[in-house]
Amino acid sequence: MLRNYCFLIIFAVTASATSAQTKPSPSASPGPSVQTRDSAPFNLAEFGVSFQPDAGLFIVMAALDAAGFDPTPVGREPSAFRALLRKDQANLDAGLRERLTTYYQRHKLPAPATSADQAARYVSLAYALGPPPSLAAPEHFDELPAGVLDVLDFGPMVREFFKQSGIEGRLPAYVRAAQAESDRLRQPAAEMVRAVLSYLHTRPILVTNERVRVKSPDNKKNAQTAYTYRQHERRFFIVPDLMAAPGTVNFRVIADDYYAIVPEGTDLSSSELRRAYVQFVIDPLVLKFNKEIAARREQVKQLIDARVKAGGESSTDAFTVVSRSLIAAADARFEESQRLAELTSWQRLRLQQARDDAVRASIGKEAGASRAAIGDETTARLAEDYEKGALLDFYFADQFRDVGASGFDIASFLGDMVASFDPAREGKRLAEAADARTRALAARKAHPAYSLWLIDPSAESRDAADTSRSSALTRSLREIETLLQTKNYEQAEIRLKALLQENPGDARLLFTLGQTASLWARDTTDDDLQSQRLNRALANYRLATQAAAPETDKALLSRAHEAMGRILAFLERNDEAMKEFEAAIKLGEVTGGAYRDAMEGKRKLAQP
Repeated sequence: MLRNYCFLIIFAVTASATSAQTKPSPSASPGPSVQTRDSAPFNLAEFGVSFQPDAGLFIVMAALDAAGFDPTPVGREPSAFRALLRKDQANLDAGLRERLTTYYQRHKLPAPATSADQAARYVSLAYALGPPPSLAAPEHFDELPAGVLDVLDFGPMVREFFKQSGIEGRLPAYVRAAQAESDRLRQPAAEMVRAVLSYLHTRPILVTNERVRVKSPDNKKNAQTAYTYRQHERRFFIVPDLMAAPGTVNFRVIADDYYAIVPEGTDLSSSELRRAYVQFVIDPLVLKFNKEIAARREQVKQLIDARVKAGGESSTDAFTVVSRSLIAAADARFEESQRLAELTSWQRLRLQQARDDAVRASIGKEAGASRAAIGDETTARLAEDYEKGALLDFYFADQFRDVGASGFDIASFLGDMVASFDPAREGKRLAEAADARTRALAARKAHPAYSLWLIDPSAESRDAADTSRSSALTRSLREIETLLQTKNYEQAEIRLKALLQENPGDARLLFTLGQTASLWARDTTDDDLQSQRLNRALANYRLATQAAAPETDKALLSRAHEAMGRILAFLERNDEAMKEFEAAIKLGEVTGGAYRDAMEGKRKLAQP
């Protein structure tokens, strides 16, 4: 049974550059640190985060693909995983496919709905149904949002699809592919979580207390009502969705569980996932300070009434307005702080390289223009959220700037922040932001590599082509990783060799060729063929180590040396194997490397 079934789809924002009206009094203790020792891994579980590939989501989205849903951009080939899925479903019963297609077409959202909009209701349906194999319908329809109710009749067809398609036997391979995407996301997710919590100087609340009425054992009418508290664990799940529309994170909140459904290839440094995690941190703080918010309900209502009277959008609930505003403001200030830090680093580097005062003056002028552009962009993003109902986001953004500079836990200031806003002042914010917003919108249109331009205007034309090529190569490597997870080694090798012709000497491609040959050898029973593939793997790993840059490719070098050590040990070339393990160990415990595996390999070789 679902408790407090609440669904939200998040949207991205940045920050504001307006001045603060009221500084919170610095009466609190500094916030708890989220830093860890360099030698200790950052444990996401300590901050409520885990990865959870979802079999039910695979089944619903596979049925949706059979129904004709296709988020592939025009002119592009389907992802490797979607192509594999369609191959697996080629023999699906024609009658069932027709019924699925008819249902999907009849329930399509009208234009200008995007592929992500079309998929969102079915993603919600996947979380409303029970787990496989039953995929049972939800018990309480009144707890479901309207979007799910619109497609609830797709549920029986999903159950029929599950029984007839044979997908049950293929699910383990599909889940392995999602786990590979989880592995890719783990390190950037840790960096995102650490950065957000360091900025807010806080730790997430991971347990909530629910006040529960206790029935009197004697059932007397005059018995005094008693209450107890029931604890609930709060969790933030990152769910890789290999069939999602590219570029859109679906976010679902079901009671105390938060689900961020992430498309393949998502860049967590700039994705909506960060905002989802900000909400995970902010939501329990709003509950904690509910009395302070309730005391300001009338002032919030003034803002709501004024916005509605002007024909704008807003929730009628004061707590919702405060929550949305805090989330928008926190994410905004974080984004701005990241950009300003990058700008400062860029300016410092350029100044170190400058040879005369004229060049230094030019660098300073460019940096000043970039700071102004960043301010315009963050103001514009806050204005966009204000129009969506975050009516206090400008105010909270001012407060976050001061609190962030203080180094104190944001939770210690929230009560004072809520108590200090002036509704008349906040009602004028949108009009005051108009000029900055116009400049930001014009800059977005003028600069294709807008995020890059904000930091370094001179680098846009220089780096845009390289960035595009790098992104395309990274995307292709992720698709090849899916082929490897599903043991389609021949196709993976064909794709890699074609990419190597376009990108000769690329260390990542050479390493992945070695990985492909090694995995293929592992699944080969013919001794001669296995030996050929292992030696091909060794050759490609060796080429990868020669092509890699020692300063920037330490993880790849570590993994390549360790992989060669394992192969050589299997081939009983122990002296050579020991050298490779030692080479990996010499690189140290680099993030994403194979230090511990190399240590274990060396230990086994040293045994008599």
